[in-house]
Amino acid sequence: MDTKFIGDVLGQRIVRTEDESLLTGKSKFVDDIILQNTVHSHFLRSPHPHARVISIDTAAARKSTGVVGIFTLDDFREYLTAIRVPLGMPDPDQLPNSSPCVLADQEVCHVGEPVVLVVAENRYEAEDAASLIQIEYELLPSVSDCRTALKPEAPFVHSGNKSNLSLERVVSFGDCDAAFLGATHIFREKLWQHKGSGQSIETRGVLASHDAVEGLLTLWTSSQVPHRVHAMISGMLNLQEKEVRVIAPAVGGGFGPKFVLYPEEVSIALATQLLKRPVKWIEDRREHFSATVHERDQFWDIEVAVDQDGCLLGVRGFLIHDQGAYSLVGTSLPYNAASNVPGPYRLKNYTLNIQLALTNKVCVSSVRGAGYPQGNFAMERLLDRVARELKIGREEIRRRNLISVKEMPYTSRLKSRDGEAITYDSGDFLADLNQALEVAKFSEFTKRQNRALSNGRYLGFGLANYVKGTGRGPFESAVVRIGPSGNITVFTGAAEQGQGIKMSLAQICADALGVLPRDISVVAGDTAGVPIGLGTFASRQAVTAGSSVHLAANEIRQKALNVGAFLLEAAESDLELVGGVVRVKGVPELSVSLGKIAHAVAGTPGFALPGDIKPGLDASSNFMPKGLAYCSGAQAAEVEVDIETGDVTILNYVAVQDSGRLINPLIVDGQVAGGITHGIGNALFERLYHDETGQPLTTTLAEYLLPTAPHIPSLKIKYSETLCTKNPIGVKGIGEGGTVPVPAVIISAVENALAPFGVVIDQTPIDPSKIVDLVRQSVPIS
Repeated sequence: MDTKFIGDVLGQRIVRTEDESLLTGKSKFVDDIILQNTVHSHFLRSPHPHARVISIDTAAARKSTGVVGIFTLDDFREYLTAIRVPLGMPDPDQLPNSSPCVLADQEVCHVGEPVVLVVAENRYEAEDAASLIQIEYELLPSVSDCRTALKPEAPFVHSGNKSNLSLERVVSFGDCDAAFLGATHIFREKLWQHKGSGQSIETRGVLASHDAVEGLLTLWTSSQVPHRVHAMISGMLNLQEKEVRVIAPAVGGGFGPKFVLYPEEVSIALATQLLKRPVKWIEDRREHFSATVHERDQFWDIEVAVDQDGCLLGVRGFLIHDQGAYSLVGTSLPYNAASNVPGPYRLKNYTLNIQLALTNKVCVSSVRGAGYPQGNFAMERLLDRVARELKIGREEIRRRNLISVKEMPYTSRLKSRDGEAITYDSGDFLADLNQALEVAKFSEFTKRQNRALSNGRYLGFGLANYVKGTGRGPFESAVVRIGPSGNITVFTGAAEQGQGIKMSLAQICADALGVLPRDISVVAGDTAGVPIGLGTFASRQAVTAGSSVHLAANEIRQKALNVGAFLLEAAESDLELVGGVVRVKGVPELSVSLGKIAHAVAGTPGFALPGDIKPGLDASSNFMPKGLAYCSGAQAAEVEVDIETGDVTILNYVAVQDSGRLINPLIVDGQVAGGITHGIGNALFERLYHDETGQPLTTTLAEYLLPTAPHIPSLKIKYSETLCTKNPIGVKGIGEGGTVPVPAVIISAVENALAPFGVVIDQTPIDPSKIVDLVRQSVPIS
């Protein structure tokens, strides 16, 4: 595709236009929106991992002060087209009870499942009333460990099911059996990847209001996918699309958990219709731990076959993926993990059997990376094992297996879950690795490590390469409009959640129209702006929405030049668009502004448009990418491990990132740094504990550790901009890429630091107590 640009706005480090309102407190999050006569809600949730609901007595609660409504599923049934939330990405083989009910229907299957909705004049009164509700439960057997759940004797997560196996898939290409038969070496790893969550600053929240005059239900929701919520709410409440408007206002972080429709959104929407008053629900942090989706656990049993030089011949194995009690996204997470195992490496044969196991825990969906970090961790751990066994440098084993720039474009024999071939169209994986090692001063590391060891200090070095599919389709919408006033507005189905997409789209539009980004208003996350859209997930918006804005803005540019030629009585080839005006080259006083051009084509009753041009100065585009755009990179870290306390200090962290053309490097820096920080949390801190029944043991931020400023080093971030050929602006996504290799890098570094003790690490996160245990149980290598 043509990636030539007209202006020079792209690539500039411009402060985001949205920052001022965020920093001065002017931005409106869901809880900041105040509507007259609003009532507040509280969900009474299951305290049990698995139980049958025998009876619900709400009589005393209904008499409580301030109560305006109490709802169970029976109160909602007649108003719903279905009692279960529709699956976002359904799989034909999933069980009919895969998704959760709007409110519990006779059985609860995890702690935190909503059973009763209480609405009162304020949140305090709603919670007080909820404490008066009497629910009789019959406790049922439950299961927490996904491996145990698949055993024949395990209790069923849903009493009506005959198995806890939700789905089974095989991802495969080549002939693994033959590859392993001919291999010089075979190594096996059993890996565990923890259950974690996405802890955004803003928890979930919903405000619903019904306007009887307009016949319009409006939902303000902290969501990454407002158009998706719109479609599902309309369908479940049997409303026409025009009768529902969904707005994602300022969103305080999404990270994946806000990618799906939740039962609470449906309940609040229906409650406001029945009560005829605005209804608000704001999730508290404890609810966020037990009611908002998590990601993982995953258990991998995987083998690698290599030749005498350590070159990959094949990888095969098994993956058990904890799906939780319900499903909202089908096989997407384990499939992403499985399809990312080959990564940037030349792998000829591959087979992975995937089993999705139901457990009595909250359902599983995406958290930043959506399975890609897990697949990367598996492959990078295998490569570290090969390097250790064959006594080859970890960097060298990667050099021998990385896909070379000469092989680009490289088409894998795997397909992504949308059915398109996995094709890396650009990138230089080896150059990225070499640059990361150079910036990290890896050539001098052994001296540093030996010097530290002589002083009783344990240093380690870790590294990893990665790829990450971005720009997932099928499309994203954009409308660019210039009004007679000269105001330029971009409307898009993309959703802002703090990542800077408004500024990025403004820069793309400004680049085409020859104006400044601050001259452009971007309306995102509002279903009244554009009728269709998909929202934020899979590092997709710069590729999809960005390309749509680029195409629409350039269409307007061409029309403005065409109309300008008529108004100025000049040849179009003699014109230029600069600073918001069409002018004659070399004669700047002969000009007409975009506003005047827009006014001219807005039409005057009874008069023809100039040059018989179509009305309006606007254009729309729904760019449809052909396959994913793969960002890539290499990361390296140097750490110090305190063997007495298990504390890990990151001394140096280097990231070389290839996300194609950088729209705004300032925003990209923030995305990469944020992604690495998230990955450090996944590697060293964040873990959700449950007991053997599924009862959560991690319910506050005092128990769920997050990385804080002292844990994050000054990051060294470098870029290699190889343009993507799959879209007209040459970009690859960035939001999740920084996270993908971090657990592999950190675990490799910690293991390397503890090499004198013969420690091998097969899990993530690796917390201080586990490090101390590994050292104590080890036999030091002399």
